Amino acid sequence: MSKAAEDLVLVINSGSSSIKYQLLDPESSVVAASGIVERIGEDDGRIEHHADGETTERPGRIADHTAGLRLIFDAFSATGHDLVGEGVRAVGHRVVHGGEVFYQPTLIDDAVVAAITDLSVLAPLHNPANVAGIESARELLPGVPQVAVFDTAFFHSLPAAAKTYAIDAKVAAAHGIRKYGFHGTSHEYVSGRVAELLGRDPAELNQIIFHLGNGASASALRGGRPIDTTMGLTPLEGLVMGTRSGDLDPGIVPHLVRSAHLDIDQVDTLLNRDSGIKGLSGVNDFRELRRLIESGDQAARLAYDVYIHRLRRYLGAYLIELGGLDAITFTAGVGENSPQVRADALADLGRFGIEVDPVANTAKDRGARRISPPSAPVTVLVVPTNEELAIARAARQVVADLEHDQP
Repeated sequence: MSKAAEDLVLVINSGSSSIKYQLLDPESSVVAASGIVERIGEDDGRIEHHADGETTERPGRIADHTAGLRLIFDAFSATGHDLVGEGVRAVGHRVVHGGEVFYQPTLIDDAVVAAITDLSVLAPLHNPANVAGIESARELLPGVPQVAVFDTAFFHSLPAAAKTYAIDAKVAAAHGIRKYGFHGTSHEYVSGRVAELLGRDPAELNQIIFHLGNGASASALRGGRPIDTTMGLTPLEGLVMGTRSGDLDPGIVPHLVRSAHLDIDQVDTLLNRDSGIKGLSGVNDFRELRRLIESGDQAARLAYDVYIHRLRRYLGAYLIELGGLDAITFTAGVGENSPQVRADALADLGRFGIEVDPVANTAKDRGARRISPPSAPVTVLVVPTNEELAIARAARQVVADLEHDQP
């Protein structure tokens, strides 16, 4: 290794059947190693590990998250990164839902794990998996500080008018019902990068950020702080996504229960796993969607049009809500890699100062870049997100503060 292990932070993003990870230096942003464990609990599990310019793969059954983390540590050792023997500065965990309880990066102890577990009622697909990763990492690295970084934290201080749903206030209070927002680590990181790229103080900027991946969200930021976002109590609200419906008439749910005789779990599966682009076209990969459109598939064309329509609707709403705009930024898999989506989302908006330069938009550059004409009043950018780096920096800061406070 070029640096001591104690300078590095291990970032873990634990899903229900996968663990994504990176070992990186928060100061230089250099990644020492990364990879993914997939299909945990299935016979065809695998780990893919990247280090020193090489990729290694190992197939086989992975019983649980602890077994998955042991595989990760073995892969690190095989490439010269002995996490147990040499130690790391901290482990940073992505946790999806912090509810009203957690809105800052938090040092993990037993009470924190219990609270995150209790919040699973708000994120039943995500928080239990996050806890599994935390518990496994604590078992295997018992002496290393572990820090939880919450997807919802950036949006904790949304204005009351933006975060409040118009339902019975007592019911909402009793069950924690409010707009929480998600992808917050990404939105916070990207908004900061936008300010750096423009050479502006974030406090001077009005921004709209589109985080477009298989999950998708948008945010409106004034003075560096969010004033609205598309995702709500759960990540289901808002934009059309790969497999999620996004916004719909709430009356659809009781209608499906009564008319289609679906139970609540079946409705939940329908809206989260079998809707969105997949529900309309049969595929949820944007590259495959484009191929279907080019072949003349009308269902794929409609899916794309619905997707773009929803993007433009929120763009217009946020433009009015902000009262003026300095920058629009696209990030995440689709946002970074689909010139067509960017061009169609912002088409014919010159009267609002929003334009896309066709040459800049279709350039092969994969770094942070401006894709609007220099003369356009609103700057349009593509900025690759880096949630792992943001989590690593947050974890390092928590540990540094802890060390500073110790006598």
